[in-house]
Amino acid sequence: MLSNLRAPEIILILVVVVLLFGAKKLPDMARSLGKSARILKSEAKAMKKDGEADGGTSSEAPSDAAQQAPRTIQAAPGDVNSSRPVAEPNRANQS
Repeated sequence: MLSNLRAPEIILILVVVVLLFGAKKLPDMARSLGKSARILKSEAKAMKKDGEADGGTSSEAPSDAAQQAPRTIQAAPGDVNSSRPVAEPNRANQS
């Protein structure tokens, strides 16, 4: 379906988007979309890293995991104003 789009159709879609949202809001929307994509990418990497760590044998006691500092996820690189601690569930109780 998308492979059938040619230049006139793409230009028409862009014109409709500009008319609907206005030229002033488009950069903000693109910035928000990029920020969301970065957050999604970093969360996916963190989940993959956690999955690899859980797959191997762990010699840590459950009490050691509880004493570790909570992870902090930042909304954007270098943006310390929107960082927040992440509460992770105790993996020993989930089994």
